[in-house]
Amino acid sequence: MPKTETKSFDSPDETRTFPHGKVDLLNVGGGTVGRITVEPGWRWSADVKPIAGTAWCEAPHFQYVLAGTIRVKMSDGTEFDVRAGDVSVLGAGHDAWVVGDEVAVAVDWFGATNYAKG
Repeated sequence: MPKTETKSFDSPDETRTFPHGKVDLLNVGGGTVGRITVEPGWRWSADVKPIAGTAWCEAPHFQYVLAGTIRVKMSDGTEFDVRAGDVSVLGAGHDAWVVGDEVAVAVDWFGATNYAKG
């Protein structure tokens, strides 16, 4: 691992787009960090599921929500909201969607490498 390295989401190493959103990826410090941006109307099961080809989102997430509100439904039926300022850990097997009219943005340290990837 290098002693120092700085990158910016202004110039991501990769961007994956999908209906109502995108994920920007930075390869930094030997790992990958993602910034997921989703618009009102986005829902994983409608917009990313066709790309992933799985019944539920199988990417685990460790993320900090910068803006907006995202409702999460786990495969066991548990539902909860993650809001701006929240840090959340999500296991594999969930759906999610934007609540309200604000764009939701999250920085994800775990799981972003496989997000919206077929």
